[in-house]
Order: sequence, then C-alpha cells, then structure tokens
Amino acid sequence: MIVMPPRERVPATALDDVSKGIIEQLQQDGRRPYAAIGKAVGLSEAAVRQRVQRLQESGVMQIVAVTDPMQVGFSRSAMIGIKVDGDAEAVADLLEMMPEVDYLVVCAGGFDILAEVVAEDDDHLLDVINRQIRAIPTVRSTETFVYLKLRKQIYTWGTR
Repeated sequence: MIVMPPRERVPATALDDVSKGIIEQLQQDGRRPYAAIGKAVGLSEAAVRQRVQRLQESGVMQIVAVTDPMQVGFSRSAMIGIKVDGDAEAVADLLEMMPEVDYLVVCAGGFDILAEVVAEDDDHLLDVINRQIRAIPTVRSTETFVYLKLRKQIYTWGTR
C-alpha cells in the first residue's frame, strides 16, 4: 500500500483589479513587455515586474509556452475516465508521474479520476492505457474518449 503525506490546502488568493489586468495582458501575450502592461493597468514597469514575480511565487500563475500536440509529433490525445477501488488520490499520485498525462483531476460522478493523455500514436496510447494505467492494482476499469478535433482551449480563469 502506498501512503502519501496529506497535501496542503492552499487558501484562494484574492486578486485585485490590477493583478487581474496584469494576468489578462499576459494571457493575451505571455511575452508582452512589462512597460506595455504597466501602461494598460496604470503601474510602472518596475511595479508590474514585482507583481508578476509575486503572482508566480504564490502559485497564482505561471508563464509557459503552450504547444499544439499535433504540430510537435503527438497525433493522438484522449481523456481517460478511470474507476478505482479504494483511494483515488493514491492512484492519482501514480498517474501524476506519467509524462503522457497532461491533465489530471480526481472527481465525483461516473469516474473517480479523469486523465488527459497525449500520445505519439494509437500504439503509444494503447501502451499507456494497457501497460501503465490498467497495471495499477486498484484501477478497476477505464473508458477512453479519443479526441478527433480540438475546437476550443482557453486559459482565462480568474480574470472574468
């Protein structure tokens, strides 16, 4: 049995309108200069730099490059619904370590866990499902929803 330490509960961070404005500017263009952001939100370049640093250090946001998996050699994506016997978070801890899993939630409803997987092709996806996910002893069953076409993907939480 795998025993993991309890995760810390992090209180929600209250964002003022200026911080929301900075985040919106960076959501539109993660490389936007701090001077341009400052002009848009009414702060100096240095003040924007400090706010961005605090937002990153607190875990409120991160600035990353988002790729299109299809354009970088990963032709198969799928959401996998997973039913677990026992501790769903222990299974999630194992799934979290898999490089193919890029989105992972413990949930309520028909599945205990939803895991989004990005794979090179169908053989790779089959390997992830059959030899990795289903090999976890407490995984009872899986259901795979293969993505045919990505229609919308946004990251604008917390600013609207």
